[in-house]
Amino acid sequence: MTSSHTDCHYCLQSLCGKKYTLREENAYCVRCYDSLFANPCEECKQPIECDSKDLAYKGRHWHERCFKCAKCSRSLVEKPFAAKDELLLCTECYSDEYSSKCFHCQKTIMPGSRKTEFKGSSWHESCFVCQYCRQPLGTQPLITKDNENYCVPCFEKQFAHHCYSCKKVITSGGVTYRDQPWHKECFVCAGCKTQLSGQRFISKDEDPYCVDCFSNLYAKKCAACKKPITGLGSAKFVSFEERQWHGECFNCTKCSISLVGRGFLTWQDAVFCHKCGSA
Repeated sequence: MTSSHTDCHYCLQSLCGKKYTLREENAYCVRCYDSLFANPCEECKQPIECDSKDLAYKGRHWHERCFKCAKCSRSLVEKPFAAKDELLLCTECYSDEYSSKCFHCQKTIMPGSRKTEFKGSSWHESCFVCQYCRQPLGTQPLITKDNENYCVPCFEKQFAHHCYSCKKVITSGGVTYRDQPWHKECFVCAGCKTQLSGQRFISKDEDPYCVDCFSNLYAKKCAACKKPITGLGSAKFVSFEERQWHGECFNCTKCSISLVGRGFLTWQDAVFCHKCGSA
């Protein structure tokens, strides 16, 4: 089938003195064009004639007069709008029905505006700021205290403990010794520098020592076994004339009977029960 611009490409009727529309270089009378190519309006279901403005959104089409908010019926032509369940809504109606409220100011977060999600709540980007310096937190690390958010530098300045040894911030964990905070890695034996966190230790002149260092440096030696008397093993020890014994070591040199709580005799470095000493 052939035609020139003087005839309709479909019905072949003369176009002289009539309105017509071109499509792919072919001319169509208005009736044929609307019948063949006009999109149905999403709202009124009538074809959108060639002499009407066709407004399209995501593959759907509307007459200009039909392109309006599904709730308040205000025209959406050249205005911002949002779609919900295939319905078009003006921003005001959409906000009333579906928009979340800012956790901080409790005002609606308008569609299309920037927002931040944190701990299941929504925030205006301008409301999601450090409680102390008021600078936006964005996606940078933060710390929450008493339901308020702080950037890390401000939190450290206001609330964080500083290690008694190195003076740096303790960000997690830590050890308390003599009412002072320490990093675990800084709380070490004053002698051998071994970490003491979770270990037994002994204080001397306000310094902590592991048991071995304290024993080697300060503990008295048992006159019998020559091992340090630390008080961490047996709870009892015996002292006599500048000599000390573990409770379990304070025995008669001859018969080995325990002398704890009993009378005894000494001869040079030896101790005896009365029976062995008298003999």
